[in-house]
Amino acid sequence: MIAIEILGPGCQRCDEAERLVKETVNEYRIEAQVEKIADFRQIAARGVFSTPAVVINGKVMTVGRVPRKSELLEWLGVA
Repeated sequence: MIAIEILGPGCQRCDEAERLVKETVNEYRIEAQVEKIADFRQIAARGVFSTPAVVINGKVMTVGRVPRKSELLEWLGVA
């Protein structure tokens, strides 16, 4: 199972990143656990200081922007 974390306090772009990840996981039937992390201390502990950020299996994939769906699919091994 893939562990996906969306890091962000709940801003519009953070919500968009979360929506995109959840839609993609559902659409492609990817076995993944998606977790939203809004606590700034937990976000900073991952070395992230700009949001939104997407972390997959402990690796920070993007910071400060919403990923494109094509990027997300590549990271998840679907594309």
